[in-house]
Amino acid sequence: MIEWLGWCNQIFSDIEDLPYPTVTAVNGVALGGGCEMALSTDYRIMDPKGKIGLPEIGLGIMPGFGGTVRLPRLIGVDNALKIIPAGKSVKADTALKEHIVDAIVPADKLVDAGKKMLKQAIDGKLNWQERTNRKKGKIKLPIMEGMLVFTSALGMTKKASKGYLAPVESVKTIRNAAGMTREKALALEAKGFAKLAKSSVAQSLTGLYLSGEFIKRKAKKQASHGKPVQKAAVLGAGIMGGGIAYTSASSNIPIIMKDIRQEGLNQGMSEAAKLTAKLVKRGKIDEAKMAGVLANITPTLAYGAEDFGSVDIVVEAVTENPKIKKLVLKQVEDTVTEDTVITTNTSSISIDFLAQAVDRPENFCGMHFFNPVHRMQLVEIIRGEKTSDHAIGTAVAYASQMKKIPIVVRDCPGFLVNRVLFPYFAGFQLLVSEGVNFLQIDKVMEKFGWPMGPAYLLDVVGMDTAHHAGAVMAEGYPDRMAPDYRTSLDVMVEEGRYGQKTGKGFYSYTLDKRGRPKKSVDPDVAALVATVQPNGAAEISDQEIQERMMIPMIIETIRCLEENIVDTPNEADIALIYGIGFPPFLGGALKYVDHLGLDVVCAMADKYAHLGKLYEPTEKMREMAAAGLKYYKG
Repeated sequence: MIEWLGWCNQIFSDIEDLPYPTVTAVNGVALGGGCEMALSTDYRIMDPKGKIGLPEIGLGIMPGFGGTVRLPRLIGVDNALKIIPAGKSVKADTALKEHIVDAIVPADKLVDAGKKMLKQAIDGKLNWQERTNRKKGKIKLPIMEGMLVFTSALGMTKKASKGYLAPVESVKTIRNAAGMTREKALALEAKGFAKLAKSSVAQSLTGLYLSGEFIKRKAKKQASHGKPVQKAAVLGAGIMGGGIAYTSASSNIPIIMKDIRQEGLNQGMSEAAKLTAKLVKRGKIDEAKMAGVLANITPTLAYGAEDFGSVDIVVEAVTENPKIKKLVLKQVEDTVTEDTVITTNTSSISIDFLAQAVDRPENFCGMHFFNPVHRMQLVEIIRGEKTSDHAIGTAVAYASQMKKIPIVVRDCPGFLVNRVLFPYFAGFQLLVSEGVNFLQIDKVMEKFGWPMGPAYLLDVVGMDTAHHAGAVMAEGYPDRMAPDYRTSLDVMVEEGRYGQKTGKGFYSYTLDKRGRPKKSVDPDVAALVATVQPNGAAEISDQEIQERMMIPMIIETIRCLEENIVDTPNEADIALIYGIGFPPFLGGALKYVDHLGLDVVCAMADKYAHLGKLYEPTEKMREMAAAGLKYYKG
């Protein structure tokens, strides 16, 4: 690999060494190798809508064609350290401000502008030789200033890149190559690139990218069985309904938002206005675009045949109560046309059960959005026993139009994401009941790579919501998800500590300056949790905590694959990453299993066989382990 990198880099160096000035005109995007090629020339110009950058970090690698060498020498170490370890791509205006490019020119003027810049360089009006020499030489930085810059950058990067190797490696490479000329610096970069490319993190993140492309292709094929959505409707203007309305409207899909209370509609419209106002403040859209988004939402208190008769899809998003949902589904079916697809946004109620309320179950499916809708990319599309390909295709098309990631799964308690999440919570409750401090568990799992530990996650989900969904899981899978003891979740619900929504859960919450919940340790919680720890406090290793938390989730994911709840390992892993924050650098539960080896996973699970079915590998797992098989091919 290092030899190949050397060959590629020689091409870029030959461009850089040409005895006359060079200009790159960027029409569109120049990312990764495209950016590095552009950096090898003396000047760069781009169109106003273009992007340029080095996003390789997102694949678990770092620039390998001179990006860590040329960019710091061109724009300064401070600026380069904000871009490379973060894997950032920047828009034209930022690129100009940071001196990555030298001019922004309309796309149809790029060639003429490039010729003009070359003539200026040839005529001596631009010192192009200085540019070339700067990129080929050592970084000019005083020793003490350099120590301060790199020490600070390395510390911040290590803190921000838990589990990811590439950001830290990129900073070290820039630091170690600062005193080198181009050829030695390129050789050092190549070694760092090769080291990262062989890592499990790079393999996982590259696999994640390929899985994403696979899902896009599959979604396109599934959507072909349905139709693009020209107009939608959402029933319920609560948190989920309002979020769906905003996301649809901002994707330029007009939507009717119905509620039974004017206060609900006011709240839904207010939330949409708040979200669009934030985009205006950040310069993402202008006020005219904001007005257009809000105009795409039609609030109403009634089912009007004129309005609902023209919608292609309905998303029912009322309260998580099966009786109310059934009533609402029947009402809307009587209003829409015979080919309108009706979906339900539910996290746990059986799609086949709810389908009993409609006369056309072939036009009915689940469409499980995640909160907050405008940020969470995943949408579970749930196929019922009688759901048609047309209904699935239309739901997939709608999710794709909203730039979501649609994963089609089959009906079962919890579907895919919640079914896999709750064994993870079950592992947490069992540890707590044995006396393990929930603060330690959170710390260990966050260090492992989760964005938040299980106690913190329960606070975010909401104790009442988790308790309700847990009851559904217990009924559906009593052998492994029905605890025969009182849990810390039971205690929180009894005490009215529902998490962030009430300001108290496992942690206490106050609002920061930006109005976001900020957690702090609550001294009252230890005594409450102690009531479900009959044997008092216990200490176990971080390794045991990791294993006991992860094994139930891994096994349940495999069960879903074996039972055809989800079609492929790719879809299962993507759903876990985008639905519940599974550490991306591990590639998902099944990619993680492939990395560890099924024999290792089964042996790990067997250590905890005394804990019950939650930790029992399937027979197929053992067969695959004995045969040395993996879930991913290649």
